[in-house]
Amino acid sequence: MTNEVWQYALKVVVSAVLIVAITEIAKAKPLVAAVVASLPLTSVLAFVWLHFETGDAERIAALSHGIFWLVLPSLALFLVLPLLLRAGWTFWPSLALACVATVIAYAGMVAVLSKLGIPL
Repeated sequence: MTNEVWQYALKVVVSAVLIVAITEIAKAKPLVAAVVASLPLTSVLAFVWLHFETGDAERIAALSHGIFWLVLPSLALFLVLPLLLRAGWTFWPSLALACVATVIAYAGMVAVLSKLGIPL
């Protein structure tokens, strides 16, 4: 196997392990799982992979800058989903509507940033 294939496989395995670990922890300790899930582990991994693959500091800085601004609209998911679930909605419609709300929030943020001249 080429080095590129090994790197790709490692990315997939590390990502899968994180997701499985968070869901397993959540079964026993939701707060601990929430802390682990809220850590910017995905972003850190993306920075590391991008560094290894490109060594381009400007790309990493641009990615970090974009993530900073787009974390804000992503919070819509975490506000809408529990509101709907606690209001008696079932899981799938709640998740779908929360995802739609998040897409709308992203579109709004991108529009605002564009008007302010902040590049993503």
